[in-house]
Amino acid sequence: MTKPPAPASDRSYTIGRVAAITVTVVAILGVAWLLVELSGFLMLIFGALVLAAIFDAVTRRVSMLTRMKRGYSLALSVLAVLAIFAGAFALFGTQLAGEFDTIRDSIPPAVEQVRMFLDRIGLGEPARDLLDQGSSDISALAARAGGYALTAGSGIANLVLVFVAAIFLASDPAVYRRGLLLLMPRRAEAPVAAALDDASRGLRGWMIGQAVSSLVVALLTWVGLAALGVPASGGLGLIAGLLDVIPMIGPIIAGVPAVLLAFTVSPATALWTIGLFLLIQQLQGNFLQPMIQKQAVNVPPAVLLFAVVAAGLLFGFLGVLLAAPLTVVIYVLVQRLYVRTLLGKEIEIAGQD
Repeated sequence: MTKPPAPASDRSYTIGRVAAITVTVVAILGVAWLLVELSGFLMLIFGALVLAAIFDAVTRRVSMLTRMKRGYSLALSVLAVLAIFAGAFALFGTQLAGEFDTIRDSIPPAVEQVRMFLDRIGLGEPARDLLDQGSSDISALAARAGGYALTAGSGIANLVLVFVAAIFLASDPAVYRRGLLLLMPRRAEAPVAAALDDASRGLRGWMIGQAVSSLVVALLTWVGLAALGVPASGGLGLIAGLLDVIPMIGPIIAGVPAVLLAFTVSPATALWTIGLFLLIQQLQGNFLQPMIQKQAVNVPPAVLLFAVVAAGLLFGFLGVLLAAPLTVVIYVLVQRLYVRTLLGKEIEIAGQD
């Protein structure tokens, strides 16, 4: 017995449903492709948001102290930030430039001294092969210096773009916040608004804690290396402070040139330098990092490590630089929007007062 054919209305409904699913899948794939293609641009936007948060925090404090209107407070804050950097470069720029030249010129002799030290203690061919590979990588980086200079030109243009965009965002953040909320469904406005507030508090707390941590690490590294007699201690301290922004990986990267330059003094100095970096990292991990987490959000260390690696693979150096604040924001948004709102679980949102 043959089955009667389906009514025309049912066939039309089936075809329409298949077409709707197909369009939805194509749209999702298209949006995903667009996000991948615009990943660098999106990271610039996030960088502008981070810088705008810094300007906003300084502007709030200036307004509180001077009772000036927000526009004047923002202008004064931006000028103050520029003056601090300009003053630092004016006072220490020549000295730091000379120290960075010392670092660059001292790396090859330091590598040679490490090779000779390995020969004396008889570590064998594998260790020397590893060192040769490292020195070849350093030589390759030096050979590509011209390409990096061209990239730096583009980087300066991006930095100007981020700086100007941050000023516009910080001038009236409520306008952009309202605009984003208007794009949300009505029932989603309250959770998204709360998530934005949580992320803003967590980001401001991270910036305050990280600024203190970077300054302390730079100062301790500078003083410690100077006491050990390591050349270019000021430049190495600045490198350590800047790289402290990169969780887990930054201190290791900062320690490599310091140990190499310490070998130009003596192997014992290199060992003391390793001990100095281990001591500073213990202080950073047991005191400074908990302070940052108290101010912002207690992100598990493994999550931060994988976030740095993933951001580097997806977005390059800019992703590594912004991995920590990006992880803080995503962590808070997941807690608020997914765990509390969608799953209905009562948890304490990181970044809340």
